[in-house]
Amino acid sequence: MWGSTYLAIRVMVEDIPPLLGAGVRFVVAGAIMYAWLVWRRPPAARTTTRPQLVGAAVVGLLLMFGGNGLVTVAEQKVPSGLAALLISSVPLWVIVLRATYGGERVPGTTLASVAVGFVGVALLVLPGDRPEGAPLGWSLLVVAAAVLWASGSFAAPRLERPDDVLTATAWQMLIGGGAMVAVGLAIGEAAELHLGDVGADSWVAFAFLVFIGSIAAFTAYNWLLRHVAISTVATYAFVNPVIAVFLGWTVLSEEITAYVVAGTAVVVAAVAFVVLSPAEKAPAA
Repeated sequence: MWGSTYLAIRVMVEDIPPLLGAGVRFVVAGAIMYAWLVWRRPPAARTTTRPQLVGAAVVGLLLMFGGNGLVTVAEQKVPSGLAALLISSVPLWVIVLRATYGGERVPGTTLASVAVGFVGVALLVLPGDRPEGAPLGWSLLVVAAAVLWASGSFAAPRLERPDDVLTATAWQMLIGGGAMVAVGLAIGEAAELHLGDVGADSWVAFAFLVFIGSIAAFTAYNWLLRHVAISTVATYAFVNPVIAVFLGWTVLSEEITAYVVAGTAVVVAAVAFVVLSPAEKAPAA
């Protein structure tokens, strides 16, 4: 599900401004999820303290706005497959955060794998070798999104958030999505949105992102962050790039260059070593 969202984002931004599209996506998904909680769960399940709401806001801004929002903006110029490949570096950034801010002693072999993985990222953004001439600045925006997504994943287990996973996910979507809508309106994206000109493909992509990419995938991700070691959660990075590159190639005829193949091999191999290393499989605290 998640690997296919990169294709859906690329299709959505053809007709819908990125921050408004991504923001409304998460606001709608969060509202649907919260309405379901009101309907199906007792009030105690939705009880949220102020510290828990602050924690949900921090994670929501980092994951939804910083991570997904920047990817959505970048995919106006960056092919969906390349975006997914750059985002696959998230586990490597998590290791960097653990070593620098988490006070953990990361094994030297793991750090070496991280260094190798970043060589792969460099291959993917080398000037002149990016597919379809994707601009360097826009590609680096995806790298920044990977850093922010890793920061949200790193912070989530360390912050106080609502006890109920669905409640936490709903608040994260509402806050992160609301922030994107506010910024999108502030920079004038509303003037760029002409509902009559939005094609059927973009509407289908938007609906897919709401129900599959947001409600289903983010709920699963939040549940995993609570119950599984983050290094294990990060194994999704194996699947997403392969699906995204394949779909981008088959559906949108996106270019796959030799440097993309080489960069992919290096990044995925490094991520594989990191997340499958015995030292990285300790249970989540």
